[in-house]
Amino acid sequence: MLKVSLISDTHTKHHSCENDLPGGDLLIHAGDFMNTGYSINEAYEFFHWFDSIDNYDTKIFIAGNHDRLMENDPEKMTGILTGYKTIEYLQDEECVLYFDGPNGDFPEDNIRIYGSPWQPEFYNWAFNLPRNGEEMKAKWDAIPSNTDILVTHGPPFGYQDIPGGQSIRVGCEMLRYRVDEIKPKIHVFGHIHGGNGHYYNGHTHFFNASVLNERYSYTNLPFNFEWDQTTNEIKWL
Repeated sequence: MLKVSLISDTHTKHHSCENDLPGGDLLIHAGDFMNTGYSINEAYEFFHWFDSIDNYDTKIFIAGNHDRLMENDPEKMTGILTGYKTIEYLQDEECVLYFDGPNGDFPEDNIRIYGSPWQPEFYNWAFNLPRNGEEMKAKWDAIPSNTDILVTHGPPFGYQDIPGGQSIRVGCEMLRYRVDEIKPKIHVFGHIHGGNGHYYNGHTHFFNASVLNERYSYTNLPFNFEWDQTTNEIKWL
């Protein structure tokens, strides 16, 4: 069993949730750690905070639509991140947690995590692509079929994707198609603050891990649970 914590959409208010992160094997942040996304100081402050958390074995984050610097100046930002040794940033790439023993005898025990920041176009924010376009399809087609944990900023269509006070679903249809196809064990995202919650469809646990509500107040606790990667069962902590 792995102890896992999930957060998203902290928007510079990450300190609000730090007392609700009990520690464990894996901590994931699904994007939107900045506000407007232009302040380098906001990025530095988040990187330092995330790096300073010392009670998780692995810490992974992706960017979101508010994290403009990560798209506008990726070379500079990834260069800065090389100075933070305990955190992993994923942008259309994979991170593997190796549990197959010293001889590699049990590769089925490894956990493959893939992170991507893209979402359907919404005004002029970061990591936006035309809804249902070929560019979007290419991003989701790149997700490896053997992914165990998928981290995207936005939700797939139909799962935890209804904004507060509304009845329409705003998730990505193409992402939903790919998720249905590859069936990751866990899919964590944020973006739609009012969609915070968990749903299990029989093969994938969907987590909208937004910790702020739509007024940007810290109202939603991180998801903390023990996870059996073999049976895909979770036990809430």
